[in-house]
Amino acid sequence: MIETVLPAGVRWAEAFDDAVAPDWFPEEEALVARAVALRRGEFATVRRCARQALAELGVPRVPLLRGPRGAPRWPGGIVGSMTHCAGYRGAAVARQEEFAALGIDAETDEPVPDEVWDMVALPAEREQALRALGVRDRTDGAGPGPCPDKLLFSAKEAVFKAWYPLTREELEFHEASVRFTYATARSGSFEARLLVPGPVVGGRRLDVFAGRWTSGRGLILTAVALPVTG
Repeated sequence: MIETVLPAGVRWAEAFDDAVAPDWFPEEEALVARAVALRRGEFATVRRCARQALAELGVPRVPLLRGPRGAPRWPGGIVGSMTHCAGYRGAAVARQEEFAALGIDAETDEPVPDEVWDMVALPAEREQALRALGVRDRTDGAGPGPCPDKLLFSAKEAVFKAWYPLTREELEFHEASVRFTYATARSGSFEARLLVPGPVVGGRRLDVFAGRWTSGRGLILTAVALPVTG
């Protein structure tokens, strides 16, 4: 699924379960030594995906440990992002000379709790998600497309994952305003307009992060890829 939301030059790998045995390093296993089996499985699988993607760039197998705020520490010259949810694990990587940052997010296609929706959505986003996007009513699940509140939540998560490595600062849900377009009821693009000063990439300040989204198999996937130029 993830290949449909990533541009050329980004390498990726994904899995829909933890059936393959872990190929982790001792340092990685130690990070989840006390975790439940489900957490250990998704942790190992998403790192296996990341190493598969890195191998396509010619990067040898290395431990992928945690940095600040739990973000993965990538090998030198590499940017990347990992994500996992029930029924999905995925990773995307690229060379830093081509992309300044990547952010991917996967979520189950189901409504977020009302209190989360209230926290995530700005007034304009509520209107657009429930009217202009027209994907599915969040209360009864009717319609062909993904749940609009979870789609918005996922897009903002992808934006944050691209934002954080560039700034090392938090980005609150209300500090970016997302607007969606759709090619079909199940896929499209989005723009996240930053409501705080954006990072400087390639000598220019970024006020908008562009991304793409897709849905299917009970999942929603979003991605933001920030090229160094263009």
